[in-house]
Amino acid sequence: MGRIEIICSHLPAADIFADIGCDHGYCTQYMLKNGRCRLAYISDISAGSLQKARSLLAREVEEGRCIPVVADGLDGVRECDLVLIAGMGGEEIVRILERGYLPEKFVLQPMKNSEKVRRFLLGRGAHITLDYTFEDGKYYDLIAGEAPSSESAGTDGYTDWELRFGRDNLRAPSPAFLRWVKEERRKIQERLASPAMRSESRELLRRRQYDLEVILDAIEGDV
Repeated sequence: MGRIEIICSHLPAADIFADIGCDHGYCTQYMLKNGRCRLAYISDISAGSLQKARSLLAREVEEGRCIPVVADGLDGVRECDLVLIAGMGGEEIVRILERGYLPEKFVLQPMKNSEKVRRFLLGRGAHITLDYTFEDGKYYDLIAGEAPSSESAGTDGYTDWELRFGRDNLRAPSPAFLRWVKEERRKIQERLASPAMRSESRELLRRRQYDLEVILDAIEGDV
């Protein structure tokens, strides 16, 4: 499956769905076409970018089942029980949720800085139900979960390693995560081979290399 198909496969059913930074609107199309939501918002800060999704979902917009919103993040999308934010940096995802709100359910696909997303969610008491790496030409992290509840309170005590690498990647590593670890190790080895490097930078790379070696030994030792 490709990146969009993988993201869609992890979207739970909802009453009102919001696709923030919706791009072409393929995920919203999936939700509406398959009866996975009653109503959907497509939102983007750029009217030009939003037009791509409006064109794809023209019929649903006309029928009132899809509402286009030109807005920054969750501005203008105040009633939804499932939010998707995909294809943005982790810091931008945190900014959107921080100035907006933490929805009942969320599916997030940060392009980088996934650790910052995890720390933010756990700091808000959210319950992370899925946290792993997949591959589609590049490597992507997917983080899904739910807003705080009395049932989930205090259940997500992540370790430092889980914050950095993703809980499911360490507890049940996928082939994609194993390939990512090996590629990261190779890149570090190539950089360490360069003589023109400050000692501080070299030490940081060696620590990173050690961490990856520990993960590899744990994964391959369980095979």
